[in-house]
Amino acid sequence: MKTQPTASRQRQQRLLDALRGCGDEMSGQQLHRLLENGSSAMGLATVYRNLRQLQQQGLVRCRHLPTGEALYAPIEQDRHHLTCVDCGSTKALDHCPIHGLSISTEEQSGFKMLFHTLEFFGICSECQHNHP
Repeated sequence: MKTQPTASRQRQQRLLDALRGCGDEMSGQQLHRLLENGSSAMGLATVYRNLRQLQQQGLVRCRHLPTGEALYAPIEQDRHHLTCVDCGSTKALDHCPIHGLSISTEEQSGFKMLFHTLEFFGICSECQHNHP
């Protein structure tokens, strides 16, 4: 006999489905707006709480922009970015430059690895042109 998923699991699944469906990263506010209509709408705090739980389960990764905004994506989207510290624009890299790199068991010190992030920060060509 199959048990019904808890309300929390249902919310988490809705968030995962939305992230997987968009094909890119989304902020908690964007997810909230996307899911705010319908019979199972959730508040903004609930969205962020469930995103945090998904991150702790290793199903969602989060990256922070220089503005402080957090963007979320499913873990299977292994994307990395170049980010301008002036205007905040980002450019996705075509590949993961550290894919295949491993951390020894000794270095992990009992940590269960869930995902990795890699960010490069600099000044984009537009900002370089505007502020020589």
